[in-house]
Amino acid sequence: MTYIANFDGACEPVNPGGTASYGAVIIEDDETIWECSEVYGRGKLMSNNVAEYAGFIAVLEWFIEQELCDAEIVVKGDSMLVINQMFGSWKIKSGLYAPLAEKARELLRQFTNSRGEWIPRDLNDVADALSKAALKRAGVKLRLQPA
Repeated sequence: MTYIANFDGACEPVNPGGTASYGAVIIEDDETIWECSEVYGRGKLMSNNVAEYAGFIAVLEWFIEQELCDAEIVVKGDSMLVINQMFGSWKIKSGLYAPLAEKARELLRQFTNSRGEWIPRDLNDVADALSKAALKRAGVKLRLQPA
């Protein structure tokens, strides 16, 4: 059995400097078994990369809480930064996201059968909608999104 986990982040109405949020969804046998939609780090300087990492970490923590670190897991996201830093060869550089990237790397070490997959934004619509829903609930005005 393979678990599919999608994550996304947003920083609105400006990036960096806006309010960050993330959305995440986990699918097992074509059925959604968990989803999350949260504002992250309110009152602190935020960026979209911070939000993306917060979503990725939420996914990892869910699997850890469920004691599924040995399960086959495919983590999908439209953040090339997160996917390539966690599953590829990109280095973690300085930036607002760096502490979260280090935390994510530590969490990921607990997993034995996971891989990451970059997907285009239009294939990450559920996690994207969840991240935007958190912002709307918090009263954040969203920029117009390109069609």
